[in-house]
Amino acid sequence: MTHAWVELTGPDGHNVQAPTEAQLAAALSEIYEGNGAALDGIAPSAVLRFGYDDGLMYQLEVARGGAIRFEEWSDRDCEIALASPRQMSAGKEDALQLCKWMTLRQVAKIRDQDWQE
Repeated sequence: MTHAWVELTGPDGHNVQAPTEAQLAAALSEIYEGNGAALDGIAPSAVLRFGYDDGLMYQLEVARGGAIRFEEWSDRDCEIALASPRQMSAGKEDALQLCKWMTLRQVAKIRDQDWQE
């Protein structure tokens, strides 16, 4: 049986398995409100990954300033990109909606957004 998983890497670098909506919102608040310090000159970001033990993985990265990047991979090791990375700029509420869809495995809704390729 295929096991699905969701993991959030917050701006502090810590991983959270199966993050709650409150944990997602807190990570995004850190990004959008600029509370976290840059590490080694790199602005903080939060990365949400959703995938299956035996295959596909999707990755949504939100960086300071609202830059969002969505990637699709053949597996957790990012061996084969299944599509070109998509990018957009969005506010905190839109970023939270994308994250909610990711945790609900609604990748089609994420793909249907107005991405810049």
